[in-house]
Amino acid sequence: MASPRRRRSRDHRDRRTAPGRDSGTYRGTHRTGMLGTMNRPRQNRSELHQALSSPLTELHDARLARPGVRLILKRDDLIHPLLPGNKWRKLRHNLVCAAELGHDTLLTFGGAYSNHVRAVAAAGARFGFTTIGVIRGEEHLPLNDTLTFAAEHGMRLTYLDRTTYRAKNSPSVVEGLRKEFGRFYLLPEGGSNALAVHGCAELPTEIDVPFDVICCPVGTGGTLAGIAAGLGPGPRALGFSVLRGGEFLRGDVTGLQIAAYGRPSGNWTIDCDFHAGGYARRNRELDTFITDFADRHGMPLDPTYTAKMMWGILSLAERRAFAPGTTVIAVITGPMTPVP
Repeated sequence: MASPRRRRSRDHRDRRTAPGRDSGTYRGTHRTGMLGTMNRPRQNRSELHQALSSPLTELHDARLARPGVRLILKRDDLIHPLLPGNKWRKLRHNLVCAAELGHDTLLTFGGAYSNHVRAVAAAGARFGFTTIGVIRGEEHLPLNDTLTFAAEHGMRLTYLDRTTYRAKNSPSVVEGLRKEFGRFYLLPEGGSNALAVHGCAELPTEIDVPFDVICCPVGTGGTLAGIAAGLGPGPRALGFSVLRGGEFLRGDVTGLQIAAYGRPSGNWTIDCDFHAGGYARRNRELDTFITDFADRHGMPLDPTYTAKMMWGILSLAERRAFAPGTTVIAVITGPMTPVP
């Protein structure tokens, strides 16, 4: 990697700036938000040792009644006010580990609309960690709502060009980030690692009704890997890829289970037919489903994750892919409304 040359990032009226470097690897570094300009006081972290649970809500829909399928929503979107859904489950054990190792800084990766980046910023503000978000692509101003939220909660934002971002987990890129930012606890893109898998494995133990299938959307694989690992004998897990060409996720989920438990559980599958064009993309069929679902149930689904899962479940039910009498659990892994 070329030796970095110092440059000063552009001044922006809506935020404070700090010197950044441009080596072709990390670009546009700046510090945003008042919390990002001061040392964070240590917050009470006792909440991190609490295993929070979420409620179950049955969904009644004619498209389910006709094939004899019962659908119950696992409302993880209600689990924590700042870290809803799988974000709390994936981050909690990582934050405990970071604190036990004496880290005061968290660094993570994500796209400009990443709910994970937003959640890490919120967690940092809540529990007294400095946070750094390494964002894919070039900086665009004004910041979108996701990055504005992150900045306002003290996250320092920096950018990787797309070619370098694809190699973000390589030793050379990580070492470059450590030279730039110093010591930090590294959270992977989407927060999926062995500790996140352990956190998500706690979810099935909260379900007190018999069920046959448990479903979740799949972006990086950590939630599906954990849920499947936490199942007892009998039920199986079904993930819905939110990515176009998501077949590679099967290898990722297997790898995460091996990292967490030493072997894959073998009780899960991934459906790759309901991505609607790819991550954060949508098509007319998905939009029609979201509108119709909101009209029927008063629930505006997040189009990036939960809408694609629910679209998949309802479509499979109508195709009689589930046997009559099947009980399906659908894990609502994020806000029921799109994150503003």
